[in-house]
Amino acid sequence: MLQRTLAKSISVTGVGLHSGERVRLGLHPAASDTGIRLRRIDLTGEQGRIVQLTPELINDTRLSSTVVTEDGIRIGTIEHIMSAFAAYGIDNILVELNAPEIPIMDGSSLPFIYLLQDAGVVDQPVEKRFLRIKETVTLVEKDKWVKFTPYEGFQVTLTIDFDHPVFNRSNQTFKIDFSGQSYIDEISRARTFGFMQEVELMRSHNLGLGGNLNNAIVIDDMDILNPEGLRYPDEFVRHKILDAIGDLYVLGHPIIGAFEGYKSGHAINNALLRQLLNQPEAYEWVTFPHNRLLPSAFHHLPQVT
Repeated sequence: MLQRTLAKSISVTGVGLHSGERVRLGLHPAASDTGIRLRRIDLTGEQGRIVQLTPELINDTRLSSTVVTEDGIRIGTIEHIMSAFAAYGIDNILVELNAPEIPIMDGSSLPFIYLLQDAGVVDQPVEKRFLRIKETVTLVEKDKWVKFTPYEGFQVTLTIDFDHPVFNRSNQTFKIDFSGQSYIDEISRARTFGFMQEVELMRSHNLGLGGNLNNAIVIDDMDILNPEGLRYPDEFVRHKILDAIGDLYVLGHPIIGAFEGYKSGHAINNALLRQLLNQPEAYEWVTFPHNRLLPSAFHHLPQVT
């Protein structure tokens, strides 16, 4: 299977969820083997340089996955767009923005899927690299845990645990196997969510300033406040899977294996990825000269132009 990039540049304007700032986002084609790179075009000098995305740069995970470099470059809330890149198998791309945060759009990855569809995706004449899990890697933090296990495909299982009437009405566990299920159909429309009391607390700390009922599910003491209701009956856990896929794709390569988590979040997802990379015996890099050799989960990547 070959590497992928965009057929052409494309841009969109939105609002940062936490900063409330207006953001112009540009996505650009990139050469083979250059990976996923980001640039703050509102910064000058060394801070305006291109940043090569790696798991080690996710250094703020309080409310999102945020890149923080040693010299203070910040690019926040990258998980939703990274999840869309994973869905399309994007290997090489330059992401430019004029603010410290990727725009939230509607709180899901679907608007970014539409951007990729509009730009078009093309193959490049270099083989795509996959990371294959060879041994189980587990990370436990208090009452949370996540793990990778060997699996000839890509499968994600997540469980959330909220004691609240809204969550008690829906499944809090969801499993998706991409050999037979579609990311776009099953995951991409799931929106981020938060509790009203948390929103008020965040705003008192100048966070969540761009959040509203158009880009998040907001929950009060008894029910959701969004008049249109949920997009999926179990939208909450599906969004956590959307986040996890984006968190894992900061690796810049598809993973052949199974990921499972209980009460997982950005911090523990990133910590598991770093732990995996520190155990060379637990994984290997592989390529597939012929698509017929690919695990079936990757036969269903959206078609390129």
